[in-house]
Amino acid sequence: MYPLILASKSQARATLLSNAGLSFECVAAEIDERAAEQPLVDTGGSPQDIAELLAGVKAIDVSDRHPGCIVIGADQTLGLGDRRFNKPADEDAARRQLLDLAGKTHQLHSAVACVMDGITLWNYVSTATLTMRDLTPAEVGHYMARVGDQVRSSVGCYQLEGLGIQLFEKIEGDYFTILGLPMLPLLSYLREHQHLEF
Repeated sequence: MYPLILASKSQARATLLSNAGLSFECVAAEIDERAAEQPLVDTGGSPQDIAELLAGVKAIDVSDRHPGCIVIGADQTLGLGDRRFNKPADEDAARRQLLDLAGKTHQLHSAVACVMDGITLWNYVSTATLTMRDLTPAEVGHYMARVGDQVRSSVGCYQLEGLGIQLFEKIEGDYFTILGLPMLPLLSYLREHQHLEF
């Protein structure tokens, strides 16, 4: 068994791995995500393609600094038709984003990659489809007041494990995909390649 590293400081992803019984270290990737994705954006890459690219780039970056370890990289993108959203830069951007998503169906694409010594061993992308209920500006303002700074901590401005669940009328897809880490395929890969004891 090789040491495991999560190439992220995401508390949500770390909690998922920890709750599943994995022993690992968290090391944040040191990359400019917008710069890394720009060539793919320029050539019309899909939100799914961009999530896959960023998960791999993050894992490779950390792997280069930690030889002999299995590095898990993850990323999530949100697509609404032809539009792609990133984490909002500020409160005004979060408000606009929630109003843009209100009453519409969007997709969350969650990618995960396992890298060792700079070589991608495995990757996977999963998609969930979510329909947000119609929301008035007043309802969005009330929600944002309740969740505070958390509104900017995810690409969709919501956390389904908390108050964000009240924003939705329909959800199709794996819960772990929505949280940003496709756990079942990841655990299956790690077991099959004897990186897990259980």
